[in-house]
Amino acid sequence: MSTQETEIFKRSVKDHWYVKYEEVGFPSIQKGWVLPVNRWHDFDPFILMAEDWFKRGTFSDHPHRGFQTVTYVVDGRLEHIDNAGGRDILEPGDVQYMNAGWAARHAEEGVDDDIAHTLQLWLNLPKDLRRTETSYQTVYSEDAPVVQFEGGVVKVFSGDIAGVKGPMNSLVPITLSEISLTEGTTYIHKLPETHNAFLYVLSGDMDFGENQINLKKHGVATLNFRDNGNEQHKSEFKIKSNSRRSKLLIYSGTPIKEDIVPYGPFVMNTMEEIQEAYRDFHAEKFGPAAR
Repeated sequence: MSTQETEIFKRSVKDHWYVKYEEVGFPSIQKGWVLPVNRWHDFDPFILMAEDWFKRGTFSDHPHRGFQTVTYVVDGRLEHIDNAGGRDILEPGDVQYMNAGWAARHAEEGVDDDIAHTLQLWLNLPKDLRRTETSYQTVYSEDAPVVQFEGGVVKVFSGDIAGVKGPMNSLVPITLSEISLTEGTTYIHKLPETHNAFLYVLSGDMDFGENQINLKKHGVATLNFRDNGNEQHKSEFKIKSNSRRSKLLIYSGTPIKEDIVPYGPFVMNTMEEIQEAYRDFHAEKFGPAAR
């Protein structure tokens, strides 16, 4: 056997940065790009991730096609409304998954006078799944399995992590974990070695990876991975907390390796398909408005 086949791959931080924020017009309040859209080649299968603070009326009825979203509620309350009759209210720590597929039409609203604070990830779909049936799934915080260890806890929303399986069923499988650590705790997070992965620091001060990159709140990092490795082999990623309360999210998934065109509320493989999506929406093929 080769060294690559017998030794566990220990990950390092590949790139890192801090989110920059801008104030935007009411009823939206503030926005930052955790994953900027122009780097989707680096983030594959992830396209972008936005961090938003907003009040009711910011994300009223709108369409999507060709990708999936994973929305994590940081603070406030978020009301989901879709034109298939779905309606739900998410609170801090809850996650909503949407497969836009062929034609999603929905609204994401702050509840009453709340300021909703969310992280929304756009997750790509391979070409042959872009026209699948639209679906939604809410994963409430208390329904995600939790694994406790000395000095911390990992909550698993999606994928097989730490011996448990998260309840989120994305069309393109990913892992999503929320990890909380106390000061001085070191945790080894295990992921398939072929998964492209990134993390976002919700709070605290931590050192990451074999190269011990330090990041604090609002820090983002991408991780190295084995593009041509074995998806059955686990890799190890070291996390050490330097503060009393540290919390982060880690996302990972297998790259799809297809060129895409993200444009407005749609993600397709060609500009012609984007134009078709706009024509279909204006021809009311997405169905009635979400109210």
